[in-house]
Amino acid sequence: MKKLYSTLLIISISITAFAQKSDIRDGNKFFAQAAYIDAADAYENVNDKSQEVLQNLGDSYFYTNQMQNAAEVYELLFLRHSGNIEPEYQFKYAHALMAVGNYVKADEYMNQVTGENWNHEEFADELDTLVPHKFKYDQVMNNQSSSDFGIAFYGDRVAFASTRNQERPIYPWNKLPTLDLYSAAMNDEGEMSDIVLFSDAINTDQHESSATFSQDGNVMFFDRTNADRVKNEEDVRIAHISLYRAEKVDGEWTNIEKLPFSSEEYSVEHPSLSADGSKLYFASDMPGGSGSFDLYVVDVNEDGTYGSPQNLGPGVNTAHREQFPFISEEDILYFASDGHQGFGNLDIYRTEGDFSETENLGASINSGHDDFAFVIKEGDEEGFFASNRRGTDNLYQFVREENEIIEAPTVTDETSGQDIIPIDGSKIYFDFDKSTIKPESEPVLDSVVTYMNDYPKIKVKVESHADARGTDQYNMDLSERRAASTVDYLVEHGIDRSRLTSEGFGESRPVNDCTEPTGCTSEQYAKNRRSTFVVSNNGNSTNRDMEENPEMENEEEN
Repeated sequence: MKKLYSTLLIISISITAFAQKSDIRDGNKFFAQAAYIDAADAYENVNDKSQEVLQNLGDSYFYTNQMQNAAEVYELLFLRHSGNIEPEYQFKYAHALMAVGNYVKADEYMNQVTGENWNHEEFADELDTLVPHKFKYDQVMNNQSSSDFGIAFYGDRVAFASTRNQERPIYPWNKLPTLDLYSAAMNDEGEMSDIVLFSDAINTDQHESSATFSQDGNVMFFDRTNADRVKNEEDVRIAHISLYRAEKVDGEWTNIEKLPFSSEEYSVEHPSLSADGSKLYFASDMPGGSGSFDLYVVDVNEDGTYGSPQNLGPGVNTAHREQFPFISEEDILYFASDGHQGFGNLDIYRTEGDFSETENLGASINSGHDDFAFVIKEGDEEGFFASNRRGTDNLYQFVREENEIIEAPTVTDETSGQDIIPIDGSKIYFDFDKSTIKPESEPVLDSVVTYMNDYPKIKVKVESHADARGTDQYNMDLSERRAASTVDYLVEHGIDRSRLTSEGFGESRPVNDCTEPTGCTSEQYAKNRRSTFVVSNNGNSTNRDMEENPEMENEEEN
């Protein structure tokens, strides 16, 4: 009997092992085909998940916007295999964490990946006082049952991409039909009606999306997935995306042609035509970029030819994804990125001029999920964007309003020319060789507390200075102690320490010519014994300084 049990156990273990290998093999096959839903199902059945299985399972959830599942799998991956994981998984784990609201832990991983200081709380607080606009939005009606995105202005109608055509082949990535282009009427309440497919000249069994139109509506650029798949560097077959141009002749779209800088070896996608029709912006992972997808612009010549695509440069492009450019009639470029600091996954940004500086549009429109495909009529302060914050890609209509930024009041100091805080009383006194706050100083500091409570977004750096009497190091140490004691007073009276920093400068920044330990009167030296409150984050303004009158004692015995 024991022999029978042993035989059955061996058979059971063998069957289980075979099944596990089969699940891994199926998962790997589906993953290589970008069939991420099927891949996740197969990998979930694996009991003893290897590093590769955990990586692929986490990615399968990540690529299908199952961010809670992705975060949990990535967490297990890092618990089991920390120190042996490529940075790309740190990056995706951080974005999954942001999607589920764990920004503190996400900051830790983004700091490791980027080598920069990611602090979401500080970023969000500062951005709230800097962004020029706030957005009010609602989901577009009649797009809830499918995956819709990539809306464009099309005369008095809109055009958009959707998976709602059930006659199309099923795309294994998300098990939805391939994308087609539609047009629709849109009323002021954000309800689409008269939804019409573009003709078969435009729509095929491949994906078509991201249309952009000339001002007269007779020229359209759009993207289409290539029919053939080619192997990438990982030996996985990929169907890249190309850009196309079409003309409307006698009401019909015709003369469909692939743009000459499209390729079977890389993707060019998400076109946006400038108002005058002279420039076409797009995203591409063509060789020579910063990494993943970059944004480019190409000249559209009057004779129908094109210039050479030009990369928009490091002000816009990062080592990660920049996609969905939109150039407005005011030549402001909006785009989506997951490489600039944001709220998680794709956020919407803006840039203009020489595109050297990029600005996140803020928390009133961006979420922890993908927010993208932003378009706007600047004059009307209205537009659309897409987001998968509710699980699938959906369209949203927005109204843009001015961000009412309340700046802290300041006055200009006649001596320094700096903006200072208008407070009553200004003398701060310290006992000789002490850094404790004297009672005479408390009313001034209480006024600073009131000021910071009235303007809760303001952050202050306390900078303390000394005169030239005494050694350099002694005066440096004394100024640092006095700056620190000032901060401690403000914290004890209710100001959050995260809003305060301090630094001592010793005698290195005199306001007059008293740079030697002798040669000046006591009153002249006293002018250099001061504390300065550098105020940051005051609306869109530069840092403000509040300078107190000097204390009246010597810094050190002569």
